[in-house]
Amino acid sequence: MTIEQESGPITGTLDKDYNLIWFAEASLSNALRMEVYSHDAERAGDSELAEFFRRAQGESRKGAEQAKRLLAARLSAR
Repeated sequence: MTIEQESGPITGTLDKDYNLIWFAEASLSNALRMEVYSHDAERAGDSELAEFFRRAQGESRKGAEQAKRLLAARLSAR
């Protein structure tokens, strides 16, 4: 299979929907990871780095929420 081919017949999900689902999951997973990283930085006394990871976590949450809204709208339109 090449990158140009739609794998929906194999997965049962259109690539664009699968990609959106994957993005939401990856963003949520990243938000969890940033929680660990910010705590690690706090324990090391590096408040600048902890804040950096908290900001990154916020951006990951935003991305996940946007993906979930977009996916819900697209699925309900079918």
